[in-house]
Amino acid sequence: MDLVQSVNLTEETKNPIALTDRAARQVRKIIDGEPIPSHHYLRVAVKGGGCSGLSYSLGFDERTDNDELFETEDIEVIVDKRHILYLSGISIDFHDGLDARGFVFNNPNATSTCGCGTSFSA
Repeated sequence: MDLVQSVNLTEETKNPIALTDRAARQVRKIIDGEPIPSHHYLRVAVKGGGCSGLSYSLGFDERTDNDELFETEDIEVIVDKRHILYLSGISIDFHDGLDARGFVFNNPNATSTCGCGTSFSA
């Protein structure tokens, strides 16, 4: 297990990603039910596209030299150093209701979001 890295990060951004208890339970459920390699981490990222300009990406991936490693709710999360600017302070929840099911991103850096909640602008 790698140690949490905080090189060149301010105190405020040492752990910029937060998973709620519900989101962490869902991630563990996915890990337990899918053949995810042990050397893969939960990657939180942004990519161009979506109604508002940027969209969120959540998946499992190998760690690269460009990644920072964080831990939240006992889940190891990797984020590309270039994406921390857009993701610092984000909270990821999981909704499992009749009207919606899936991960929900609460990003304090978003200046606008689309109706579906999966894209934003900053």
